[in-house]
Amino acid sequence: MKAFQAIKVIGGALIVVASLNAYAQSSDAMAASGAMSAAAPSAKSTKAANRALQRSVRKTLSRTKGLSVTNITVRARSGAVTLEGSVPEQPQVDIATQAAQGVAGVTSVKNDLTIRPIGQ
Repeated sequence: MKAFQAIKVIGGALIVVASLNAYAQSSDAMAASGAMSAAAPSAKSTKAANRALQRSVRKTLSRTKGLSVTNITVRARSGAVTLEGSVPEQPQVDIATQAAQGVAGVTSVKNDLTIRPIGQ
């Protein structure tokens, strides 16, 4: 009878210890996720930063000599810029890439520009 009572007490103690450990882990996880969410930028601020970078690249392209930006679309996502559309001559493709790479905040440039002569 005493052995049965001792097993009940030990089992109860193990349950208490296990539940305290589980509580500690979940609160640590909540604290870590709270810290991560505070450090991570919000979706609105990320979109605003992407739009600002797009405008900055577009402005730089429009001020670049020897480049026709009429049919160029600029997309930006976390510093990665994609140039899409068409230009009339091959040298303009290279000029557009170099100009976009020179903008502050641009980490990479993907050039999807095609060559389409004027009037086609």
